Amino acid sequence: MAGLRRRRPLHILLGANKTEKLQVTPPLWQPSDGRARQTNILSFAEAVEEDWNVTIDGVDALYAFSIAEMEKFWISLKDYAGVIAETWGEDVLVDGDKMPGAKFFPDARLNYAENLLRRRDDDDAIVFWGEDKVKQRIGYDALYDRVSSLAQALVAVGIAPGDRVGGFLPNMPETIIAMLATSAVGAVWSSCSPDFGVDGVLDRFGQIEPKVVFAAEGYFYNGKSHDCLERLGRIMEALPSAAQAIVIPYTRQAPDISNVRGAVMLDDFVTNFMPGEIDFKRLPFNHPLFIMYSSGTTGKPKCIIHGAGGTLLQHIKEHLLHSDIQAGDKVFYFTTCGWMMWNWLVSALASQATLLLYDGSPFYPDGNALFDFADAENMTLFGTSAKYIDAVAKAGLRPMETHSLASVRAMASTGSPLAPDSFSFVYEHIKKDIHLASIAGGTDIVSCFMLGNPAGPVWKGEIQMRGLGMAVEVFDDAGQPLRGEKGELVCTKPFPSMPVGFWNDGDGAKYRAAYFEKFPNVWCHGDWVELTEHGGIIIYGRSDATLNPGGVRIGTAEIYRQVEKLDDILEAIVVGQQWDNDVRIVLFVVMRQGRTLDDMLMGRIRAEIKANCTPRHVPAKIIAVADIPRTKSGKITELAVRDTIHGRDVKNTEALANPEALALYKNIAALKD
Repeated sequence: MAGLRRRRPLHILLGANKTEKLQVTPPLWQPSDGRARQTNILSFAEAVEEDWNVTIDGVDALYAFSIAEMEKFWISLKDYAGVIAETWGEDVLVDGDKMPGAKFFPDARLNYAENLLRRRDDDDAIVFWGEDKVKQRIGYDALYDRVSSLAQALVAVGIAPGDRVGGFLPNMPETIIAMLATSAVGAVWSSCSPDFGVDGVLDRFGQIEPKVVFAAEGYFYNGKSHDCLERLGRIMEALPSAAQAIVIPYTRQAPDISNVRGAVMLDDFVTNFMPGEIDFKRLPFNHPLFIMYSSGTTGKPKCIIHGAGGTLLQHIKEHLLHSDIQAGDKVFYFTTCGWMMWNWLVSALASQATLLLYDGSPFYPDGNALFDFADAENMTLFGTSAKYIDAVAKAGLRPMETHSLASVRAMASTGSPLAPDSFSFVYEHIKKDIHLASIAGGTDIVSCFMLGNPAGPVWKGEIQMRGLGMAVEVFDDAGQPLRGEKGELVCTKPFPSMPVGFWNDGDGAKYRAAYFEKFPNVWCHGDWVELTEHGGIIIYGRSDATLNPGGVRIGTAEIYRQVEKLDDILEAIVVGQQWDNDVRIVLFVVMRQGRTLDDMLMGRIRAEIKANCTPRHVPAKIIAVADIPRTKSGKITELAVRDTIHGRDVKNTEALANPEALALYKNIAALKD
């Protein structure tokens, strides 16, 4: 990676002269001059200056360059990061005016796994905690060797470029090894977390027809072991494409696999293959790397194909520049293998960082588990969800008082919008001097549209900046750009991690309908957002879940921000109910133990929402429920609740972690008047 170069005065680099005029309240955090000077993003800005003989006065100017000179930006990024490729070819972007249809580096040939396995020494590549049951460390050399043996074994059973390999696995080291071996030989990886039911797995793997499935015999959650073999047996019986199930021991070392068709233990599968230099298959830039899935709560999940080159470049950009990951850093994200943040996390190996993996409940044996992990392993990036931060706050935890967290430079949050009060909680009760990066994007792009700026200020309730190279705008319904007003999140120019396409969508009709139908030749992501005066982003919810009382569009996150302030309430979900030729807002709340939803509390809720939003935001009905349905990755499912209260079937409850919760929303008497 490029070294540090000469520096301009910091107030120019950060654009302080411009932002001072905009400030009404001070930011929650701003890096010291010395810390900002050491960031990769400013180092990269100077590399761009030298590469192209231009002047880049700070991060805002770098963003502008990355959009106006997109080809030059991506050339500088690959060179700065030292991305390994057999060739890059002459063209950087062809058909750049077409979305879909644009192609980056069409003549390049590279391998994703080769770039993640470049480091070869005894330092830790992966540190794994499986709750309090299992701890494991793997060095970079050992990781390379284990991938080498497994890649040879896959080739021996006929796995070739383009074949699919499935993972029904916890977030454990063997999952990463299996994915890297799959990528090394040019096959395509696709994974589900082990809490999926049989139908949920088959709805996904049944579409892509993997030749091999990796699975753990079980997993730990909340201190208990859970079996996977019974479900694996049923999956294999219904998945004729898969000739072999490779079983990884986790909760027990010698499980009985006799009832699983084609089952072999991992050690037996690789026993005849000695480690050696890996024959990485260098393939085209858009050669499929991952198949990921939409949530599937409105039908069978869409199978989204992501290319190797685009995924690699996008993740490297987000890690090095937006997350300031340095070689030797300890990078953690709390995730399962069914969420895109797992794929994002693993790519940090390309930045020569150590991956910290945690599998299980983040509140077992108590809410300190992840903070204990951070201190024990000198974590530098603590990645989690907005829901987790809120849960820590609601549990009354104060990590600042119980943990050092001295090594933690940054905390990243995604999965849902991070409420303003959660921003404050991080700085008041987790750590004062920390870069808090709310980030947002999605499975659709296996990356982010909006991220952190480690060299700039953090403003309460705002994502700091649009991703470099991502031409993100906010459109009204007529396709006109907005600033300081709510509208649709769009991307007006192509980017490398756009999906290659959808599986079994030969003419691309489903792909085009998903993102390009509303605004031709413009990616419409489906988020309801605002571009702020600071150049940041506020997310108000999914645009397809926005509420429309009286024809006025309201983002659900606006209501959540007010409700989450109230100590009596653990969490909430809000939907629109068709009523009297209009839409009325219905708020469901889960109460803290021992608290009751009475008239006084409902009055407080309505008053809080009215005072901080508008009278139109105030719910017509407030109803207490015992649980809220959510997806496997922990996102609440507003659309499923909305369908249920209207008596419509939810088409794919297998996509839900707790489908039984939907029964709580059926035939509610209070919604009939």
